[in-house]
Amino acid sequence: MPQALTLHGQSRVLEVSFSDGQTFRIPFELMRVYSPSAEVQGHGPGQEVLQTGKREVDILELAQVGNYAVQPTFSDGHNSGIFSWDYLYHLGSDQDGLWTQYNERLNAAGVQRDDPMPGAAGATCGHSH
Repeated sequence: MPQALTLHGQSRVLEVSFSDGQTFRIPFELMRVYSPSAEVQGHGPGQEVLQTGKREVDILELAQVGNYAVQPTFSDGHNSGIFSWDYLYHLGSDQDGLWTQYNERLNAAGVQRDDPMPGAAGATCGHSH
């Protein structure tokens, strides 16, 4: 379980310190791109929705979910991802590999990291508010 969670709005990173002495600085973009929500992960293998244009995304709010997770509200309206402590640890400790995988997926899809999401001109995740 984390000892401390700090949102750094200027640098757009979540700093997480764990009880084993590890401290990670996880970029908001990485959290957004790898959000564990169904709308990003899909409902099964191969159904992941590749996220683009998230470099400038901010976290507006970080709500605690029980004693096991946090639920961020991102500035693009996405708020359905529940990040368990284990998942945050994974994002922090495996960042290099995750960035590599993300870049490979972008290349495979023929899109750029900063491309807007298809059909998302100012829209959030297709849910009306």
